Amino acid sequence: MCAQKQLTGEFLVDFDPFAPWVGFQEGNAWQYTFYVPHTPEELVSTMGEEKFVNRLDSIFTVSEKTKFGGEDIDAFAGVKYLYNQGNQPNLHIPWLFNFTNKPWLTQKWVRRINDEFYGTGEIHGYGFGQDEDQGQLGAWYVMSAIGLFDVKGLIETEPSFQFGSPLFEEVKIDVGGGKTLTMRTNKNGPQNFYIQSILLNGKPYLKKEIPLKELRDGAVLEFTMGSTPEPGLFKMTEK
Repeated sequence: MCAQKQLTGEFLVDFDPFAPWVGFQEGNAWQYTFYVPHTPEELVSTMGEEKFVNRLDSIFTVSEKTKFGGEDIDAFAGVKYLYNQGNQPNLHIPWLFNFTNKPWLTQKWVRRINDEFYGTGEIHGYGFGQDEDQGQLGAWYVMSAIGLFDVKGLIETEPSFQFGSPLFEEVKIDVGGGKTLTMRTNKNGPQNFYIQSILLNGKPYLKKEIPLKELRDGAVLEFTMGSTPEPGLFKMTEK
């Protein structure tokens, strides 16, 4: 995890990785360990893929018990936890499994967060304990619900989206120029949150990411969902 040094180069004494606001804005060392959104591949490589996946999966297993960020009604309810869905520095983290050979864990945990953190009540609409100061929590839910998200924030020369676990039977998005992106799911349901196959314009799609250009040209994406992971879904050597 992240550690903290003083200007002299010496590490802080009695360092507490759960302590917020000590060198980390609106978070703690555990949370900021994964704050490398522009180069997630390097983070996975540096930590080692097996360790990375196991650590991240265990973080969400523990965090589910605290509703992924605490149940207190407070903008900073989750700053002392392992993971905090209620604030911006954490929101890319469940999508990082897409940069490993276990992308189905992104599908699992994103769906769990959608189901358990968000709600329809006046207070719980953006989750228990939240910091919805730029609309990002709501936007995260929208992107997660349609099943597309880019950890890197579309900053690459040829940006692309990673896949999540789409909630809807069908979504249509006007992408401009008279073109439409249509996304459909088959066999979707509360327990069927794992992608089994993807069709792009009627043909099998085997990559973990889809270029923004493909979507802006107008496309039809069809997802078949199931209750168990599909390890052979993607060609692991390709993006």
